[in-house]
Amino acid sequence: MSREERREKDKDLFETVEEVFDTRTVLNVVELMRRKVIKRLAGTISAGKESRIYLGYTYDDKPVAVKIYLTSSAEFKKGILKYIAGDPRFEGFSPRNTRELIYAWARKEFRNLTRMYEAGVRVPKPLGLYNNVLVMEFIGEDRHRYPLLVEAYEELEPEELEIVYNKILEEIEKIVCKARLVHGDLSEYNIMVTPDLDVVIIDVSQAVDVNHPNALDLLKRDLERIEEFFRDKIGLNNTRDSKEVLEGLMKCLEKRKGE
Repeated sequence: MSREERREKDKDLFETVEEVFDTRTVLNVVELMRRKVIKRLAGTISAGKESRIYLGYTYDDKPVAVKIYLTSSAEFKKGILKYIAGDPRFEGFSPRNTRELIYAWARKEFRNLTRMYEAGVRVPKPLGLYNNVLVMEFIGEDRHRYPLLVEAYEELEPEELEIVYNKILEEIEKIVCKARLVHGDLSEYNIMVTPDLDVVIIDVSQAVDVNHPNALDLLKRDLERIEEFFRDKIGLNNTRDSKEVLEGLMKCLEKRKGE
């Protein structure tokens, strides 16, 4: 790539994100481009208080999701400290400012994605990370992401919902028993449903190690939310009691501990 082409590419990037992110964040995206992780950004997929996700493309023109964490949200800072404090992977970590904390949060999501992906959990494949910019597999087609469960359920028949429900329980089991993590914020808002009724778990930055002091409470909450959504909101028959599911997961953890 010539110097002029690089300058033009960087100019386009700044015009894309400068209204939302500070210069340092934009330079972080540029660094991922220079490392050949991504080639360009092509528009916003979703936006929230904590981050924005952009559609990006690799140098072989494959679509990817580029998640950029906001580095100036004081409210966000308060919410994430409880997920880092007590995590054995961040023992001794003491951020000096909000930016360092957000960088650690992005690193945490990348590690969680990697751990889950390697354990066979259906999550977006992690592809790269630089400070507060995370690049991962794009879950969708034709530039459109697949719907979240909360968006898809009304279009599904009862037997299809039962398939989705059982697949979610299977993914939870893999997260806990194989990856030895707890999602910590699982709900209909961070589970994607594919056209063939597969499920993809997203937003795993808050996931904690099973040895985290709050892991059991977070796991109970995850299971209760899933049960309440399918049993109470949808009215699906044949849902399993969350306490019963929890007992099975605890037995699985005890069994693996002894291996």
